[in-house]
Amino acid sequence: MPPRSPYDDLVHPRTQKKPSPEVEALKDVVVEDPSSGFVGAVVRCEKDVVHLEDRFGKVRAYPLGPGFWVDGRPVVLVRPKQNAPSGPQRSASGSTYVVGARARVAREGRIYVEGKHDAELVEKVWGHDLRIEGVVVEPLHGVDDLPGIVREFRPSAGRRLGVLVDHLVTGSKETRIAAQVTGAHALVVGHPFIDIWQAVKPSVVGITAWPTVPRGEDWKTGVCRRLGWEDDTGYVWAQRILARVSTWTDLEPTLIGRVEELIDFVTTE
Repeated sequence: MPPRSPYDDLVHPRTQKKPSPEVEALKDVVVEDPSSGFVGAVVRCEKDVVHLEDRFGKVRAYPLGPGFWVDGRPVVLVRPKQNAPSGPQRSASGSTYVVGARARVAREGRIYVEGKHDAELVEKVWGHDLRIEGVVVEPLHGVDDLPGIVREFRPSAGRRLGVLVDHLVTGSKETRIAAQVTGAHALVVGHPFIDIWQAVKPSVVGITAWPTVPRGEDWKTGVCRRLGWEDDTGYVWAQRILARVSTWTDLEPTLIGRVEELIDFVTTE
């Protein structure tokens, strides 16, 4: 056997394997997992995990790293880079984000919303504004409880009460109750949607319109059935709807105006 040469380890540039390029796991980037054949768009990216949703609405989670294909080539999926803002940062509600600001001590005034989902949506979009202003949002768990809450709260100057009600339309039970409690220091406003789910634009959750559900049938259950979604409405809200909301532009203008009206009302000195 001839002696080993220092040139034996040289590799021809045409046969040398190039490393796969890195691709940021940005929202809506279409990714293929060749090992399973699953193809989906990025819906969100956490610390070390990317979530992909296929065209049937099925979501799978994968660890970031190599082993994916994008545009027909192997890539390494990495977390999106956090670019430094070139101008004033904006909060999810569109207001100027106050960097490093501490939450104000909670005011005596309060905002009540009809349920847990309403409170979570308001917190996600207006949370920064509410902490800066020192406004606490609490779930109402049904408009029938409103007269008792107002009596117990005893609104007054410097202790204002704002309430956001679902399905506040002419002639409804909600409208009659709202009229009973509205006064100089208590403001009840509402939106026309049957449920807060409808306040999220259909395009944000990947549908053309919210389906019509006949009266007498549970609306959320009926929506899930007609869209082929899971029958766990809590999961659907958290993963299919709320997780897709990023800013105020994902919501219907009717809701945006009512929430900002309430924030202005309870923060008036």
